[in-house]
Amino acid sequence: MELENSALYKKANAIEQMSSKIVDLVNNYTEEDVLNLEYLKTQANFIAEDSLKIPVKIAGAWHVDLYDIKMENAAIIRRSAREVRTHLMGLEIHGFREKEYLDLLRNEIDEFRTLFAEWVKTFDPWNYIIDRWGLFNPPGVNYDDKNPDDDIPFDPPDFEDL
Repeated sequence: MELENSALYKKANAIEQMSSKIVDLVNNYTEEDVLNLEYLKTQANFIAEDSLKIPVKIAGAWHVDLYDIKMENAAIIRRSAREVRTHLMGLEIHGFREKEYLDLLRNEIDEFRTLFAEWVKTFDPWNYIIDRWGLFNPPGVNYDDKNPDDDIPFDPPDFEDL
C-alpha cells in the first residue's frame, strides 16, 4: 500500500489539519478574550510543531526496512502525539473557548493510536543493524554484540572480473 493511501498517514494529516485550525483560532484571540494570551499562543505553537512531526516521521519510517530506524521514528511519533494531547489540556485550562475542537482532536489521536499500534506490529525486528546506542535493538540483541556481517568474507579482487 502506498503511504498517501494508508489510513495511518491520512489520520496523521487529519491531526495536523485539525491542529492547524486550533492554532488559527488561538491566533484570532485578543488580550480581552483570555487571561493569558501568550500562554495559549505558546501551547498552540507546540501543538502545531508536534502535529507536523507525525506525518513526516511516518513517511520517514514507511520508506525504510530497518527495524531500528522504524522504531526510532515510531518513538518520535508516539511522543509527538502524546505531547499534542498534553498541550490540549493546557489550552483547556487556560481559557480556550472552542472546547469541541479539543475533543475532536483528542478523538482523532485516539483513533490514530490504534492505527499506529497495528502499524508498529508490522515492523520486522530481524531486519536490523545493531543500534550501538542500545535503544532500538530487537529482543536478545545488545548494543555491544558482534556484528554478524563481520564474518562475511569480502575480497575485492573476487569482483574485478564481473
